[in-house]
Amino acid sequence: MLLSINPDHPEPRKISRVVEVLDKGGVIIYPTDTFYGIGCDLLNKRAIDRVYQIKHRPRSQPFSFICPDLTEISRYAIVSNYIYKTMKRLLPGPYTFILQGTKAVPKFMLTKRKEVGIRVPDNEIALSLVKELGRPIISTSAALNDEDDLPAHPGLLDEKMGHLVDLIIDGGPQGFEPSSVISLIGDEPEVLRRGKGDVDIFEEVL
Repeated sequence: MLLSINPDHPEPRKISRVVEVLDKGGVIIYPTDTFYGIGCDLLNKRAIDRVYQIKHRPRSQPFSFICPDLTEISRYAIVSNYIYKTMKRLLPGPYTFILQGTKAVPKFMLTKRKEVGIRVPDNEIALSLVKELGRPIISTSAALNDEDDLPAHPGLLDEKMGHLVDLIIDGGPQGFEPSSVISLIGDEPEVLRRGKGDVDIFEEVL
C-alpha cells in the first residue's frame, strides 16, 4: 500500500494510520533526510526479523534507529555533557551517532560492545511517526541489501519492494547520499563514514 503524506505538514490522520501499522508489528518504508528507509518498531522482534530477511543482512550487524529528540535518545543511550552538546548542535540532521546503549535497548539490537546507532533525521514525516508511536523506529536503507542501488522515488520502491512490506509512505523524491556516521564513544569523536552531514565540523567541536 502506497500512502501519500505531505512532507512539510504531515496529516495527523495519515500519521496515525501508519503508526497503527507499526504498532501491530508491521514493516514500512518511509522518508528521512537522506534516503528512504525500511522501518519497524524497535521493540518488536518479529518485525525486526522480517527486516533482516528483506535486507539479507547477518544478525551480527544490528540496525540503527531513529528517535524524535535528545530526551528520547537519553533513554536508549548513555549521553555525557559533551555528547549532549555535540548532538544538540547537529540534530535534527543527516547524522548517525554511535553511542553506548542502555538496558532499554533490546539485546539483539546491540553490538558486541553494547553500542547503538541513533538518528534524529531532519524530516517531518519520520519525526511525526516516532513521536506518535512513542518508541524508536528501525532505520536502514530501502534496498534488498546494503550494496544495492537505492530508488529515490516511492513509486519505484513500490514496484521493487511493495510486496515485501506492509506500507510505503510517499513523501516525495529523496536523495541517494547516506548519513554521516560518527562514533562519540568515550567523548572522542571518530568519523566512521562520510555522508550527507558535514563531518569537518568535528575539527571545531574538538
